[in-house]
Order: sequence, then structure tokens, then C-alpha cells
Amino acid sequence: MDVRPPKSSTKRRHLISITDLERADIERILQTAEGFESVMRRDLKKVPTLRGRTVMTVFFEASTRTSSSFELAAKRLSADTISLKAAGSSVDKGESLRDTVQTLSAYDPDVIVIRHPAVGAAGMITAWTDAHVVNAGDGTHQHPTQCLLDLYTIQAALGGIEGLHVAIVGDVLHSRVARSNILGLRTMGARVTLVGPPTLIPRDAAALGAEVSHSMDALQAADVVYVLRMQRERMAPGASYVPSLSEYAAVWGVTPARVRPSQLVMHPGPINRGVEIAPEVAGSAASRIVDQVRAGLVVRMAVLYDLLAGPGKADAESALRIVSPEVVSAAGQEVA
Repeated sequence: MDVRPPKSSTKRRHLISITDLERADIERILQTAEGFESVMRRDLKKVPTLRGRTVMTVFFEASTRTSSSFELAAKRLSADTISLKAAGSSVDKGESLRDTVQTLSAYDPDVIVIRHPAVGAAGMITAWTDAHVVNAGDGTHQHPTQCLLDLYTIQAALGGIEGLHVAIVGDVLHSRVARSNILGLRTMGARVTLVGPPTLIPRDAAALGAEVSHSMDALQAADVVYVLRMQRERMAPGASYVPSLSEYAAVWGVTPARVRPSQLVMHPGPINRGVEIAPEVAGSAASRIVDQVRAGLVVRMAVLYDLLAGPGKADAESALRIVSPEVVSAAGQEVA
């Protein structure tokens, strides 16, 4: 006899694509993330916001930043966490994605965070679980939380996004980050220019609302230079998109001579120093690469809170009340 309480009939919200969010939603999440910044500066870096909730991270692709920040975000909010990597799991024995998700769903998770190499995988599993689903990257399709943390980083550095000009340079064709960022930046009122060789620029760039340039001179007009690595793991076997990595670095690498001191330089990682970006640029005062990593934690805390609290409650004011010194002090013994 099943004695578990029935699941709520309320339709579950998910974050599969940045297009799931309107501008007001993005602004709310960024404001909530700013509220969680105060937690990071305290000795006690944990709040009871999601105590009793369960967050599962399921990664079928390698990840350092995304997987660690989601897991830490859930723990900072006092949620129970379970992390599954495909290697060493039943996936190695031939278990299907559907069976894996349904097996994990038997534990009644509140949120499943998934990264998968197949486009559409995150959206597909929403039919197989009652949990909220967060897309942590599906093939070359979308990476919405990376977009959100990038927007947060830009806003924190420049005070806003409306009217800015962002140049995205490199392997745009294979980048899910680029697709999410184009849409997110356009939603927030920024102008986007894609820069790279014709072989690495998607044909639907205009439909996404982006301009295209095949000259590195286009970087000079931008407020933000967003650098992408060559994603060789997503390229078709035997395909040749550039003559060689050394030639790519010489023609398309972001070097000190190709950027202005006043520009922000960003990169989603991992970085291939000396290929798409020179070490001097990656480590310069203009670089916000480390800031992006830090932003990933508070933004993913905000996303988890937003999904589980609901859009009517998950606003900046509520988040600030939750992480206020009085609440943290009162909850200190419980969450330490």
C-alpha cells in the first residue's frame, strides 16, 4: 500500500531554456541572487530556506563549475543533495535516461538538475518526473543558468544591461552558452554581435536577433567581450572548421592588442589559454572570469529558491528577509 501523500496537482515550473523567463522573471532572479550575496560574507554561510527539500544533480557530461555550484547552492540553502555522474552509475550498464530518471524520482526529489549531451534531454524528462527540472546544459541547445550568472556579472560590474553592446567571439556554432546568452541579453535590452570565422557562426544568427562580423575589429565597439572556446567534443568526427588551432589562435584569439582596457572580458570556462584567449587578457583587471564563477553560486541559489518558493514569493524582498542577520542567528544551531 502506497502511504505517500499525493503529489500536488499544481503544474510544476521548470527552467529548460532562457526563453522560459520573461524580463521581469530574470530581474527577480538577479535581485534574489543579490540578496544571497550577504550570506557569502558571513561566517555562517548556510540558511534554512530549503530545509527538508531534496535537490538531485544528474550529470551525463563532464563539469566542474556547474555541478559544484549547483550542489553547493543547494547545501547553502540547507537542502538535502544527491549527486549522480554517469560514469560509475547504471548508465554504464546500459540503463536508459528514462529509467534513470524514474529510478531517481522514486526518492521524491523536489528538483532534478540535469546535464546531457542530447539536445532536448532536459525538456524530455519533465514528462518522467514530478520534480522541478533545471537544464544544466543539453547538447548545443541551452544553458539558462549560465546565461543568468553572466547577466548578473555584467549588471554587477556595469550597473545595468539595457543599451550595452556585447560581442560574443569564438565557436558560437557549437555553444549552448552563446544561444542562451544571445536570447537573454536581447531580452534585457542589449545589442549582441557574433564574431568569428563563417564556419563557426550559426546560420540562424539573424533570427536570434544578433549581428554578425567576421572581423576581430568588431570587438573594439563592444562594452563586453565574451570569449568562447573551440568545442571540439561537439564537432563531427573528421570535420574541419578551422585550418589548425595555432592559426585560429593567431587570427581569432583575444589578445591585449584586440581589446580596450575599459572593456569587460568574460569566459564561461574551461579556458584554453593561448588559444581563444591570451593569458594576459584572462588574468587582466578587465577579466570577470572569477566573478562569473562566484556569481554562479548565488544565481543558482536564487534559481532553486525561485522554483521552490514560487514566483509570488520568490522576490528580492523575501530573499533578503530569509538571509537577514536575525534569521541566520536564530537558525544558527539548526543549520550549522
